[in-house]
Amino acid sequence: MITGLSRWTKTLGMALLGGLMIVPVGCSVNPATGERAFMIYSWEDEKRLGAEAAAGLAEQFGGEVDAEIPSDYVVDVGMKLTQGVEEGVPELDWEFTLLNTDVINAFALPGGKIFFTRGLAEQLSDEAEMAGVLGHEIGHVTARHGNQRMSKQLGLNVGIALGAVAVGVSDTDSSVRQYGQLALPAVAIGGNVVLLKYGRDDESEADMLGMRYMERAGYDPSGQLRVMEVLQAASEGPRTIEWLATHPYPETRIERIEQILREQYPNAGDRSYYTINSVEYQQKMLNPLSRLAPAPDAQTTLLDHPELWCGHCRVFASAD
Repeated sequence: MITGLSRWTKTLGMALLGGLMIVPVGCSVNPATGERAFMIYSWEDEKRLGAEAAAGLAEQFGGEVDAEIPSDYVVDVGMKLTQGVEEGVPELDWEFTLLNTDVINAFALPGGKIFFTRGLAEQLSDEAEMAGVLGHEIGHVTARHGNQRMSKQLGLNVGIALGAVAVGVSDTDSSVRQYGQLALPAVAIGGNVVLLKYGRDDESEADMLGMRYMERAGYDPSGQLRVMEVLQAASEGPRTIEWLATHPYPETRIERIEQILREQYPNAGDRSYYTINSVEYQQKMLNPLSRLAPAPDAQTTLLDHPELWCGHCRVFASAD
């Protein structure tokens, strides 16, 4: 007779396994990273999922900025960066949207839907910095981080489901039942911590790819470093322990970015070699935005961590 937790574990396990059996899976080499990764969805699936998720999303964050010049500016710079995407990445449905919210954030959906907030745009000072933000988000798309995270979560769920079935069908007084009922919750918690670590690794990889796309488009890759310095200044105050955060803190990313600049971009910071475009950014972004009404306050939907600027994992930050 199955009662209490054992009934729950067997029911959960069978439900998870039943759902997982219909999921198409496979391994493939990512053309952006050169690494082989387990993927649930195809590129076409990612485009479809991204389009579905993007529908109506802008309205949840104040809508799009109602000013043609800065909105077109984001599109122009974003599309310029996509020209440096690696061969082998299929043609994606790239879209770049400037959101009218004071949140300091940017995020990407699978398939090429990228969102950049007014709150973050107003913290920057030149086009190369904006290219750093957009390049980072493009990196999430080309590295297929959304697909990878879903795949890793699927793997974790398979393990939990198999364990739940084993516990649920075991004898009441068996060691499997006794220890399994205690172990399964711990596995679930521990596994999710591992997935958080994958999220932090994703951020570092997106920084690296973003700098690659910046450099290929002629932008100073040290613009990525300046973005992190801006966000470091904005992140003062109480914050969670880094090990349990979904993103590295700015100082952690600064160290990694400085290492990449030293090793791969010896001309970084040379304004005679790379494009910065601070005047253009003032004219096409900051001046037009300053003439608009203040962006809607989105405090009720946000977490108070300005350092978590990238919303790849749905973490948002206020622009206090």
